[in-house]
Amino acid sequence: MAKAVHNDVLDAALGAVKTGATRMVALAAEPASYGAANSGALADAAMTSADFTIGEGVTSGRRLSVAAKSDVAITASGTATHVALLDAAGSRLLYVTTCPAQPLVAASTVSFGGWDIEIGDPA
Repeated sequence: MAKAVHNDVLDAALGAVKTGATRMVALAAEPASYGAANSGALADAAMTSADFTIGEGVTSGRRLSVAAKSDVAITASGTATHVALLDAAGSRLLYVTTCPAQPLVAASTVSFGGWDIEIGDPA
């Protein structure tokens, strides 16, 4: 039996991140909650819906491209291994991903490269 999903359905899921994410944070571990991500942030970049673009997926489905952020202040020292998108107003942990381990030193800066969230078509 064939499976299908309309782009609007996938775009709605990605749109929840696009319209809700107000912060991108670097973390030393995978957070289990908004509170853990908020209190464990090593670096914190403000985000707006303009920092996200929804488009075609690389192989199928849809993709949300997250803009790069340069010269983000590092507020706590540690080795960043995860990046999370947070909705500060709603106290929601919207999305978490891994990143290459990078030592961060407080009172310095770090740059977040652009990255993507992709939802593939059903198989």
